[in-house]
Amino acid sequence: MPDTIPEEVARRRTFAIIAHPDAGKTTLTEKLLLFGGAIQLAGEVKAKKDRIQTRSDWMKIERERGISVVT
Repeated sequence: MPDTIPEEVARRRTFAIIAHPDAGKTTLTEKLLLFGGAIQLAGEVKAKKDRIQTRSDWMKIERERGISVVT
């Protein structure tokens, strides 16, 4: 693992996904996290109780209403 701040900064990339509220931003975020190795299993925004919910929708209102507030 890099020891210096410049090396850590060089390893990271930041980007934004801006789109219509129902355009699939959370689904895309979950897939990016999955393919990047940050999570082991991607969830579903409108998951049923027996299915896995999204990792990025962590707020109570997001889980209750099946919406994304902060992704």
